[in-house]
Amino acid sequence: MEYLKIIAFTHKQIDLKALGKLVICEHTLDDRLRNIQSELNIKEIFYVGTCNRVEFVFTSAAELDKEFISRFLHVLDMGLPEEYMEQFIANVSVYEKVDAFNHLLRTSCSLESLVVGEKEILAQIRKAYEACRIAGFTGDYMRMVMNRVVKTAKEVYTHTNISKNPVSVVSLAYRKLRELTVCANPRLLIIGAGETNKNIAQYLKKHKYSNFSIFNRTIEKAECLAKDLNGKAYPLSALADYDKGFDVIITCTGATEPIITEEVYIKLLNGDTGKKVIVDLAIPNDVAPEVVKNFPMHYIEVESLKETARKNIQERYDELVNAEHIIDENIKEFESVLRQRKIEIAMSDVPKKIKEIKHTAINGVFADEINTLDDNSRAVLERVMDYMEKKCITIPMVMAKEILVKNS
Repeated sequence: MEYLKIIAFTHKQIDLKALGKLVICEHTLDDRLRNIQSELNIKEIFYVGTCNRVEFVFTSAAELDKEFISRFLHVLDMGLPEEYMEQFIANVSVYEKVDAFNHLLRTSCSLESLVVGEKEILAQIRKAYEACRIAGFTGDYMRMVMNRVVKTAKEVYTHTNISKNPVSVVSLAYRKLRELTVCANPRLLIIGAGETNKNIAQYLKKHKYSNFSIFNRTIEKAECLAKDLNGKAYPLSALADYDKGFDVIITCTGATEPIITEEVYIKLLNGDTGKKVIVDLAIPNDVAPEVVKNFPMHYIEVESLKETARKNIQERYDELVNAEHIIDENIKEFESVLRQRKIEIAMSDVPKKIKEIKHTAINGVFADEINTLDDNSRAVLERVMDYMEKKCITIPMVMAKEILVKNS
């Protein structure tokens, strides 16, 4: 791992808005990386760009000092003003050798993510690597690195609880909703068409919920979400007059006062006395306290979900020790794998040389003697030579690996 290097710009040091200026458009990525390779003598490289990190993983003998980072960014040619360049250079994170490999493993296992335990980062890194591999920017070494990255991440996600418990309010709300006994194909009122409700609606759509009515102050946003859910859109002002009934209300608006007052709720019930489900993800709550107090319902609200999220996040952090142990073991194993690979490469000419010796012996040195043999004797000799060829190829390989294991 002597030449493995990483230049990283992440949410830990750089504002996300500024970080976005370093994200490379996929249409220009190949040209930019090709320039980096040729100008900075970099053999293999791949680029990872997400909403909270931009990283370059590459092999180079160069020292990652301020001069190299500056030249790297200038060759990248992102058209950044000089003050941004100075900010990025001052807040860059650099990793070399084993530290670089450790960082890549930690990142892939989501130990460096904004939300520890989220699995998306592994998929993002794999996709980024694959794009660069297809474009010819990586070779055998990065292939081995990525194989170990994937292996390690899968072990962490499988053998620890780092990703087991949901930590987003949306996923927790959906999980609570799923735990409740709700009638088949329930009538769902979605109040508010912002990101939170869009996200929870996607969970519902994915699990075949289909009876949606969407209310929003801006009817255009309600119509957009309704189209995605194959539901019906209404202006928020029409909520009090809605008389088609409901089984579940999911509400999240920016209102400063309750939207679902006792008067509005009675109208929505339209004489129905059954127990309903309300998921209230607004701060402050969209549902008036007297509604919760006076009517039968399962009430899921954001504060209780936040407390569960905090508990789950702490449990994920408690798993860091187990995840780091798996990473350390894989680093040790990978060092041995690399040494074996070096031997394989160094001895890759052995089979060719042995075959050449065999060919020279049969067709040159001993050609006259072999030509005097009868067919049966010649066949036996060829079997003997084939056996010797395989042994002469295999034995040096095995001995070299044994020596490697003894000396490691």
